[in-house]
Amino acid sequence: MTPFTLSKSRQQLVLAVLMVCSLLIWLDNTVLSTALETLADPVRGLNAGPAELQWATGSYTLAFATLMFTAGALGDRFGHRTVLAAGLVVFAASSVWAAFAGDAGQLIAARAAMGVGSALIMPADLAILMWTFTGPARSTAVAVSSTSAGVGMAVGPVLAGVLLGHFWWGSVFLVNVPVVALALIGVVLLVPDFRSPVVRPLDPAGMLLSISGLAALAYGLIRSGQVTSWGRTDVWAPIVVGVILLAVFVRVELRSEEPGFDPRLLTQRAFGGGNLALGLLLFAISAITFFHAFYLQGARGYSPVEAGLAGLPTALGALLGAPAGARLVRRWSLGRVAVPALTVAALTMGAYGLFGPSTPLAGIEVLLLVQGLSIGMVLGPVTAALISALPLERAGAGSAVTNTVRQTGSVIGIAVGGTIMSIVYRRAIEPSLHGVPHPVRDQARVSAEQARHVATTSHRPALGYAADDAFVHSLHVGAVWIMSVGLVAAAVLLVALRAVRAPAAAGDETVPARAFEDAAP
Repeated sequence: MTPFTLSKSRQQLVLAVLMVCSLLIWLDNTVLSTALETLADPVRGLNAGPAELQWATGSYTLAFATLMFTAGALGDRFGHRTVLAAGLVVFAASSVWAAFAGDAGQLIAARAAMGVGSALIMPADLAILMWTFTGPARSTAVAVSSTSAGVGMAVGPVLAGVLLGHFWWGSVFLVNVPVVALALIGVVLLVPDFRSPVVRPLDPAGMLLSISGLAALAYGLIRSGQVTSWGRTDVWAPIVVGVILLAVFVRVELRSEEPGFDPRLLTQRAFGGGNLALGLLLFAISAITFFHAFYLQGARGYSPVEAGLAGLPTALGALLGAPAGARLVRRWSLGRVAVPALTVAALTMGAYGLFGPSTPLAGIEVLLLVQGLSIGMVLGPVTAALISALPLERAGAGSAVTNTVRQTGSVIGIAVGGTIMSIVYRRAIEPSLHGVPHPVRDQARVSAEQARHVATTSHRPALGYAADDAFVHSLHVGAVWIMSVGLVAAAVLLVALRAVRAPAAAGDETVPARAFEDAAP
């Protein structure tokens, strides 16, 4: 496989177009997190409960995670530019659908369609980048492209806050349309129609098994947050079915000569361990972000604009952390940089256990800056090392595995984080509901947002204060669990990087170790 030869100026223009496409995905993720509190509002939003908000976030990530490897095969068959353009069109159309959704169910369906668009965009975006650049320029292009994540994280919350402050909640989705129009113009005019000379099969069986397995698992986990007992059939049965289907999915892919998702890559300690660590990190990030959105706008009472501005340190840290991490890795090695950074990221998530309704904002901002820096120093360098460790002809398969594992971590993180929040909140608010009329009690049990609303309409301010306290308690409990997952991720990465030299010495070249050279701390 030989990349196309393009002039340097053309390469830079192509990179700019690809960054706009990537920015679109990150922008949408951060915009939604800012809008969650508004969507939960019975008056200004859709009166969405915690489970519906989990699905509004998770349906997107579920489609994204399970369709990427199929989208990569479509790019090989029909051309990556064609698939990229199709993904942009799907994303724009489903954004309009989401903007005008009449209820939470329609929003969930529209978000799933947006996930389909993103799944078509991301593999094609990376494949075009890999075909456009060669040698050291490719690593530089990957690093530059990754800054779009930081830009999206910085711009998204503030933009969403401004839109929510002046327009209805659907405006946060309509903002995607002009960005898509700009990206489409660039794709048509500047991007060559790259396609692989080897056409991969579409793997419909793998796609169906992965979607149904993850959906069943996520449903069971989210459902557990809505009921009082894990012994209910509608909780444990979907979880068991989901695990079985995912196991069958792995078995089917292992037996396939050309799998869309190649589990064999994960058997290599460096590649598999690195991906597992990133998946656990994305689990923790998704879960803590879900809590954070409700903390600022709910328990703290910030407006969407104020919440967006308060989240800027995280985005700034991620934007600065990725290039800083790359420079430090060249000086000290991947292990000496990424493992401590991942440990610090986990500890900052655990520090949410110290937050309260009146915690000084300055301290929170410093914590968020450190968190963003540490996450940026992990995601950028480790992702670049994982992709660079593979030869060009396996880059597509490796990218599918890496992105699928990361998005799967996000799906489960949202499900588990939201479930912890619901269960702990419901138990904490219960003592405050004695003597409260039955309709008010039922509404207050749903979520802190519902409790605040019914407290206002029924003139029971004490109930609103109790809801804030119950939510903060759920935040403290969730922070401990999320920190534990982050620390496990750091341990997994440490073991994976220390094991790099062993398979290389034994002559195992399935995943080259050059990208992890001197990785061990």
